[in-house]
Formats: sequence, structure tokens, C-alpha cells
Amino acid sequence: MLAVALVLLFTLLISVRGLARIYTDYLLFDSLDFGSVWSTTVGARISLGLLFTALFFLLAWGNLFIADRLAPAVRPAGPEEELLAGYHEVVGPRVGTMRIVLSLLFALIAGAGVSGRWREWLLFRHGGDFGITDPQFGWDVGWYVFKLPFLTFVVRWAFAALIIVFLLTAVAHYLNGGIRFQTAGQRVTPQVKAHLSVLLGLLALLKAADYWLQRFELTTSDSGVADGAFFTDVNARLPAIQLLLLISLFAAGLLLYNIRRRGWTLPVIAVGLWAFVAVVMGGVYPAVIQQFRVNPDERAKELPFIERNIAATQAAYGLAPETTDFAYDRGERLTADEVRSNRDVFTNIRVLDPLQVANTFDRLQGERDFYRFTEPLDTDRYVIDGEERHVLLAVRELNPSETGSWVRSHVQFTHGYGLALAPASEVSASGDPVFAAGELPLQVAEGLELEIDRPQVYFGEELGGYAIVGAVDDEVDYTNERDESVRYRYEGDGGVEVGSLLRRAAFALRFGEIEPLISGQMTSESRVIYVRDIEERVETVAPFLSWDGDPYAVVHDGGIVYVLDGYTTTDLYPYSQQAPVGDLPPGSGLRHGFNYVRHSVKAVVDSYHGTVTIYAMPVEDPLLDAWRKAFPDLFQDYDQMPAGLRDHMRYPEDLFRVQTDLWGRYRLNDPGEWFDRALEWSVAQDPGTGQGSRLQETTAADGTITAEVQRIAPVQQLLRLPGRDELSYAIMRSYVPFSANDQKKELTAFISGEVTPDGTLALSQYRVDPGVVGGPALVEEQIRSVDDISRFQTEVGQRGSTVIFGEMLLVPVDDLIMYVRPVFVRAENTGDVSGGGGVTQLRKVIVALGDRVVFEDSLQEAIEELVGDDLGDVFGERTEGISPDEPDVDPTAPDEPDDGSEEPSGDGLEDLLLELGALKEERDAALAEGDLESFGRIQAEMDAILEQVLRLVPDPSVTTTTAATEA
Repeated sequence: MLAVALVLLFTLLISVRGLARIYTDYLLFDSLDFGSVWSTTVGARISLGLLFTALFFLLAWGNLFIADRLAPAVRPAGPEEELLAGYHEVVGPRVGTMRIVLSLLFALIAGAGVSGRWREWLLFRHGGDFGITDPQFGWDVGWYVFKLPFLTFVVRWAFAALIIVFLLTAVAHYLNGGIRFQTAGQRVTPQVKAHLSVLLGLLALLKAADYWLQRFELTTSDSGVADGAFFTDVNARLPAIQLLLLISLFAAGLLLYNIRRRGWTLPVIAVGLWAFVAVVMGGVYPAVIQQFRVNPDERAKELPFIERNIAATQAAYGLAPETTDFAYDRGERLTADEVRSNRDVFTNIRVLDPLQVANTFDRLQGERDFYRFTEPLDTDRYVIDGEERHVLLAVRELNPSETGSWVRSHVQFTHGYGLALAPASEVSASGDPVFAAGELPLQVAEGLELEIDRPQVYFGEELGGYAIVGAVDDEVDYTNERDESVRYRYEGDGGVEVGSLLRRAAFALRFGEIEPLISGQMTSESRVIYVRDIEERVETVAPFLSWDGDPYAVVHDGGIVYVLDGYTTTDLYPYSQQAPVGDLPPGSGLRHGFNYVRHSVKAVVDSYHGTVTIYAMPVEDPLLDAWRKAFPDLFQDYDQMPAGLRDHMRYPEDLFRVQTDLWGRYRLNDPGEWFDRALEWSVAQDPGTGQGSRLQETTAADGTITAEVQRIAPVQQLLRLPGRDELSYAIMRSYVPFSANDQKKELTAFISGEVTPDGTLALSQYRVDPGVVGGPALVEEQIRSVDDISRFQTEVGQRGSTVIFGEMLLVPVDDLIMYVRPVFVRAENTGDVSGGGGVTQLRKVIVALGDRVVFEDSLQEAIEELVGDDLGDVFGERTEGISPDEPDVDPTAPDEPDDGSEEPSGDGLEDLLLELGALKEERDAALAEGDLESFGRIQAEMDAILEQVLRLVPDPSVTTTTAATEA
């Protein structure tokens, strides 16, 4: 009895928690003004579940009722009747109740999973035409994408449901005596035979409908040389399906005709013929056709179908780049005048690799253990000193694992604070970024056009849990240099009010914690902020979209917002090739099967208020049109996006990966060239972060794991594309000729993607004459042959540090193609003042042009070596970074006259060096005691003092400078 009570209690608790989650989900949608989205989604789920549950109930109950009405008045005597006597004695008086209970039980099971088909149902209702017909059947693509999935589900659900009802009905007839296996007389009464024959006939008709729909599924078959209905599908599988359709209709007719005949001979013949044809025509015949007709002359047989596949794939993935022949200068000579005329390009070459300097950002700007920067760092462009500059940007988000108790975790430490921003082309003398924004409280360097009134970050990447704002205690905004907590009280309208007891109880159940219900911190003004991870937030609001794996932060309207690229996808586009998803990062929402994709939306999540705004991109996409009809309140037009935000849009990276992986082969419009693969391109091999290309493991659909050379990753750059006058913020990737063994490494082309001012995506392809320019892996081989580079690696390794090669950047300059690769050193010696434990700093820059490889301390020095001339101030003065240790200036005090007579103070320098020495002793002591927290704090103080020392040293060779002048 106790066990039963515990089970009931557990079941009740689970049910109540489920209701609490539904209720709090509604509160979340309502707080975002998306209540209609929630009601539409939930309404579709409930409607489908109830409808199909009711259909099954009526079907089962009706047939069980008929079985009872057809029961013989006198059940034949025999051993079976003796076994069933107990059943009739118990159930006989309650047969009506049992009929209802049994039908309802199976109906609930059959209808339980149908609610998950709400996406197919909404697309079925709201989908239209694509305006493109498939080449095999001549039906509009909209039929395949919008109608076929739901109709196929309904037919197959009905077939499965009818099989269950048939079995229930047969059992009912047996229990009622209409069927007897151990009797000398008639084993099945005529009425029962008629009833079961009708059910079997209906099953045959449903199977015929299924065969009719299966014909269209051939258009996405993967049995040929590419996806789609190829020769064997059209000439073997399609006739087999059509024959099976006719046989199923014939079987249905025989089953219905059998009602008037004695015995089951005709139905058995029909089912036997059906099974034989299914095996022979469905399996053996296509294999024979493939082996003896297609394989001996595969090229000729498949060419017409390859042409279909090429056209469909190009349309489904938007593969129509503008193609330009890049007129490469074989003289390979870069002049000082070319550098000066392209000054804006050279001053924006990204020598700070966002993949490598994340830990440097964390060391210099992380500030406290309860903050963190997500990796990789974001890249963007902002105006500094009147010029558009390429920058690295990282938001200082909350690290929930470091906050402690419930009050600290959910009431006091509720948010991150500010960001760190540094030009991507600038470093200090120590090889660290020169920050133009950062510190606590947030500081912004003069000249950076950036204004943040709300630096608090309540919503971010990979941010779980929940926060209570408006509680009794104020929140910790940040801690200053004296480790004093600066308090803050949330002033936004994000989250959900939790003043009522019902809501507090609901959230206590949702979070599985009693504190939201009983804590004295809760007031009538308290709000709970939950679903704080921005990707989870947009997936909750729009689960029918796929989301890019790399959101990026943008400073806009005085605060920080996150931009997420959203996609519409389907795997039902006729003849289109399945997407290659093995190259996508693990967190990508596109890591699933699809053969059609559009960059349909950009979602903007405010990090302070948590608002979600989804902008529909100006793209022709019938899928997006259908979702907009289903959820009219969810989307806004792209032209409603503020202009300041549109300036920071970028080409979606995951889409670019898929498109470029496909384009190497699907650029070939001639099906013969596509089949031969002689002119195919491959994405260039990744040279890796050490020396030599990296291997990447890929898992096939059958579980087979293979290793292949990893492909170079797309890179966002601010550069001048060939033939352009202005700079473009573009994503780029390069190609080499296809080879089965990956031995071909010469550059054949590079491709770029950018967002145009009107919001459309633009792909541009630049072809290079084969054999003229080396690809990234070939340039890496050149780098390996340079003695100075090998010697540098050896010397650094002997000091216990590691040399890391950054991303190799392809930089077109007029009619030249130049490669730039930064070189970092990761210091492992925690006693190194300039490095710190595991810190990555820029030490060298490699520039490759033609046969020349230059290895210098800075980009400017490398370019000067190439041109053979002193470039002077071409790269300009570095951006004056923030100076956190300078005393605050009273804005009301009068300015002091500046006659330029002040000289660096030797006494001040001496004092700083003495202070640095004292801090070193404290740091070493902390390390010896294992006090890592104190060690990190002291190290940060030493780094700040070191920056002051460098500013006071009169020798210009060790002062901070731009990456362009001293990388």
C-alpha cells in the first residue's frame, strides 16, 4: 500500500511540475508579447492530439460494438469455451464499460505522439507554391514540402491504427465465439468473416494510398550517384511501386468480393502475390537493373538525372555567385605606392586571431572569477578616429558556477557587465591587445564611436539558471579595484512578475527549488529572469527554425544585443543534394539532414531586457511565407531594423560553410564534367595551428568513422574585394583543385559572402589561373622551409612555451594575392611577468607573396621588407587604448595649459619598478601557498603597472604601437 501511495505521489508531482512548466512557458511568451505564438503552437498540439485520439476511439469503439452485435447467440461448445467461461462470467455484465475503457486506452496511446506533428500541420495549412515544378512528375515543389509530409503521416497513421483495430476486433470476435480454432464445424461465422474482410479491404486501400505517395518520395532518393530519382529509381523502383499499387487495389477488391464467398482462398492468393511482388520488384529487380544496365554504362545512363540534380541543388541552396576572373600579376611585386593607396586595407588586416587570444582577453579584462568571456571572440567593425576598423569584441558575461549560495547565485550575482573591445590589428609592446573599451566600470577610449548606457548583461551565451531582480537585496553590479561591491537595482522590464503565491509556487516547481516560494527576498516588485541563454530563448520562441552556432554581440542603442542567424530548412526538395554537415561546428543548428536552406531571419536579443525581435530577411522563401502566415505577430520586416543595427550585419557562417562545401562541385553546370570530377574544386586544406594540415574525423550515417584532411575555416575580414572601391566586411574561403588523395594544393579561386545594404546576401567568386598562386597548405609548406621560423620555434620550445600559428588570411591587394599569418607564443611559465600562465601573445607576423616568405616582428616590418622601402607613417598612429590606472578626471575642473614641456619622470618610473618588484614577491608567495585567487589578482596589478612602465620608457623601440607598426 505504501508503495502504491509513493507511486501516486510521484506521478502527481511529475504532473504538477509539467503543468507548472506549461504555465511558466506561457508567462515567458506573454512577457515577450508573443502570447499569440504560444496559443497557436499549443492550440495546434492540442487540436491534433484530440482529433486523432477521437478518431481512433471512434474507430475502435465502433468496431468493438459491431463485434459484440455480431456475436453468435449461442457460443459453440468446446475446450476454448471452457477456457473463456471465467472471462464471460466476470466481463459479460460490464462489456459496454470494457469497450469504452479499452478503446480510450488505445486511443490515448495512438494519439499521444500526434501532437508532435504540429509543424507539418501548420505548413500543410499555410504553405503555398514555390513556382518551381519537379522534372519527374511535374508537381510544384510546394506539394513536396508542404502537403506530402502531413498526408504521408496521416495515411501511415491510419494504416497502423487500422491494424491495431483489426487485431482488437479479431480478439473480440474470438472472445464472443465468432471465431473458433478447435471446432469441427464452421470456424468463422459469415458475419465475422464479412466484418474482418471489410477491415482488411480498408487496409489494402490505405496501402494503395501509401504507394501512391511513395512515388513522390523517390525524388529525394539517395540510391544513385547523387540524390534524386535516378535511372534505377525511374525505370525500376517507380514501376515496382505502381505495380504494388495496382495489386493492393486488386487485393482490396478480392477482400470485399470474398464477403460473398466461402473460405479465404482469394484473400490468401492476393496477399501472397502482394508479398512476392514486393520482394521481387521492390528489391531484386532494382538491384538487377543497377548491376546490369546502369553500372556498365553509368555515365550515359545518369547524365539526364545529374542535370536535374545540379539545377535543383543550385536553386535549393541559393548557389549563384557573381563570378570574376582575378587577373593575378605574375610579377608578384608589391610597391610602396600600392601599400599607400591601400592603407585602409593594411591597417585592418586581422593579426589578432579570435581563436587564439580568448585567454588573453580573459586575463586582461576578465577582472573577476564570476565573469567569463565566451569563445570564440566576436569580430565586427566600429568607427575609431573617424575610420571603420576591424575589431575583436567579447561580452563580459556572468559565470554562474562561481557565485555560491542561493542568494548569491540568484539574487546578488545576477548579471555580467560590459565588454572588452580591441582593434584586430593592434597590439602593445608585450603582444597583448590594445583595448579601446573595457575595464570596471566600463571605459571607452577617445575616438571610439561607441556609447553604452546599459552595460549590465542579464542574457547571454550558454547562460543557464535564473535570476531574481527587484528583491530585498540589491544586486552586485561589479567590484572595483578595492574589491568593493558596487550595487545596482534592475530598471528594465525583462522577466516575469512573481508577486502572487501561485506564480512563486509555479516557478519553485519549474526550477525544482523551494526558495522562490519561501524566500524572504521575494517582494511584490520581484521579477524572475529565466531562459537566459540567447540560443535557448530564440529556440523556445521559434522552434521551427534552425539557428546558427555562432551568435555575435553588437553595441546598439546604448546597450548590448545579440544577433542570431536563423534558417528555414527542409529535406524534401526534389532532386536536391543532401547538405554536407560534417564541417559544421558541434553547436550549429544546421547539423541535421536537409536539402534546402534559406537564411530567412535574423533574431536580435537584448542582453538587458531580454526582448526578442525576429526580422524576416528580404529573401524569396515560401517556407518563411508559410511561417509568417501561421505566426503573423512573430516577425517584423527587415526594413524595420534600425539602421545602426543593420550596419553590423554579417553573412551567416554556417550557411557559408554549407554553400562553399557544395559549390566546389555544383559550380559545374555540365553533367558530364560533374560526373568526371576533373574540373571539380575542393575547399582548401586547413594548414593547422602548428605545422602541417590537420586531420578531422567524420562519422558516416552507418557509423563508419573516417579521417580526412580538415578544410580551412571561413574567415570574416574587413578588406577591399577585387573590383571594389570601398571596404567590405566579408566572409571568405579558398579553393584548390579536387584530388582523391588531397595532393593538389594550388589556389584555383576564393569566394566571399557579404550582406548588401538592402539585406540580401551576395556571393562573389574570384577565379585564379591554376598553378599561379599557392593555396593555404602550399604556403604552409613554404613557411616550413624558412630557417628563421624553424629556429624561432626551437628557441621558444626550449623556454617551455609553445608557438601557435594563427589563421592564414588571404588578402587580395589590387592584382596581387598576399597571405598573412600571425604567430603567437603561449607562455607556460607562470613566473613570466609579461606572459602569465598559459597566456597567448602575438610575437611575429608572416607575410607570403609569391615565392617570398617574410618573417618579422610586425606587419609593417614585414611589408617594408617586401616592398624594400620605409613606409614611414603609412600605418598611422595606434589607437590610444583605455588607461584604467590613470586617476579619474573631474570634468568640471578647468583644463591645465599644455605647453608640451613635461618630460617623463625618472622618479616615477623608479617608483613603479620598485612597486613591481614588491608585487612580484607577493605573487611568488601566493603561488607557493597555492592561493591562485590572490596570484591572479596580483598578476593583473603587475600587468597594469607594466603598461605604465612602458608608457614612461623614453626608448621608442619598446613603446606600444599598432599591430601595423609593431606586432
